[in-house]
Parts: sequence; structure tokens; C-alpha cells
Amino acid sequence: MLEVANLEVVYNEVVLVLRGLSIEVPDGSIVALLGANGAGKTTAVRAVTGLLDLHEGDITKGSVVWNGTEISNHKPSRIVEAGITQVMEGRRIFAELSVEENLNAGAFTVRDRKQNGEAYERVMTLFPLLKGRRRDTAGYLSGGEQQMLAIGRALMADPKLLILDEPSLGLAPMLIEQIRDIIVDINAQGTSVLLIEQNAVMALSIAHYGYVMESGKVVMDGDPSKLLADEDVQEFYLGLRAEGERKSFRDVKHYKRRKRWLS
Repeated sequence: MLEVANLEVVYNEVVLVLRGLSIEVPDGSIVALLGANGAGKTTAVRAVTGLLDLHEGDITKGSVVWNGTEISNHKPSRIVEAGITQVMEGRRIFAELSVEENLNAGAFTVRDRKQNGEAYERVMTLFPLLKGRRRDTAGYLSGGEQQMLAIGRALMADPKLLILDEPSLGLAPMLIEQIRDIIVDINAQGTSVLLIEQNAVMALSIAHYGYVMESGKVVMDGDPSKLLADEDVQEFYLGLRAEGERKSFRDVKHYKRRKRWLS
């Protein structure tokens, strides 16, 4: 479905951020893309969704192919119409608008009223909490409710691929579990998911395949259970030593990847 091949991205014609990134999202799957801050995850998303221009970024090499069509130079609205929507890091809801107005904004590219109505009912079923707050101002929702609204808004375009950028960021553990379960439900309904996360346990617990990014490229990929069992992933993302002792945050922050990550 989605194929990113040997992608290089440069900001301001100077800063090379992606260095030959290659990932795939097969139809009907959940794919996790892991990486610390600065690894290039958000830049990868911008390259797929057409938002690089807003940040003075350019694709200098490689391609982004969606269902056999090159979309590297397409406008964001055209990419949404093709079936790809994104929930940005930090939710980015329209705080001054109501919940319902936010959802209607997500359906801007949908011209079919029946399709629009079906998408709305889907969102209300997935997020019953929003149903009772349709007329409430979105900015007064809790963090978890705003994340649900952001996901619901993206689903209003009836996407074939939903890209979630750090959906667990800033949420309490119980809410993270709710969001995780909702992602599984969305996928079970036929929507593929590209899940961008630092929370390795949450992402890999539901993914069908996983990639680990470091310095703008993939340094490890494979079955989620294999990645979770890997000592490097455990040490860097879970803060665990090989013998099971938890490191301090200071130790984790200064972690140096092993040589085999460079191969």
C-alpha cells in the first residue's frame, strides 16, 4: 500500500535529516516506527503527507509511492483525497471550535453525504464519550478527549491509511491503554495504521511489523516480538540492562548504540 524507498530529506537546503529511509505499510496492517527525539520520524511523516514545504524541507532522493502512484510532489489535500490522513503530534485540534465543528473540518474533502454520515457514525461508535460533548468547545476537553477528537477528525475523511504521530504523548497510562485499544479497533475495521511512537511497549504490542529509526535511517526492523526481545531496544527504549536492571534516565539519555546498529 505505502512504500517509502531510499528517501532523503533536506531542510533549508542544508540540513540532511532523512538518510535513505525505506519503510513499507502493507494493506490492512499496523506498522510501528520507533525512534528517539531527533531520529527523523516526524520528517518521514511530513514527506508522506506532503507537508515538507511548510517547513522548508525538500525530498532530494528516493520516492513515496501510494498504491502504485508516486505522491512525493502531491499537495496535502490531494494526498488526503487519495486516502491518507494524519493525526499530528500534540493533537492540533481547533481549540475555539466545538467538537462537532472539528469533526466537520476533518470531512472537508468528502463530497458524498452518505459517506460523510457513515464516517460520523463510525467516529461516534469508536468514541462514545465525544457523542455527549458534540457542542462543547474542544479546547476545554481533557488531554485524552482531545486525542480522541484528533483521531476522530482524521477518520472523518474515511482514510485507507491513518498516520498517528506520538498518540500516547502526555497521556496517563490508563488513557494510553484506551488509545491503544482504539487503534486496534480502527485497524480491525479495515484501516491500515502507521504508528509513530517513542513508547515502544505500546506500539509493538499491537503492531504487525516494526522499524527502529536512528539518525534519519532504519537501523533495525522485524517482527514486534523480536524487537521487544532485542537487548538494544530494551536498553535504549525501555531503560533495561541485559540482566533486567533498570537504568536511570541519565544513563538512557547517553546511551550509545552498538556497532551492529550501524551495519
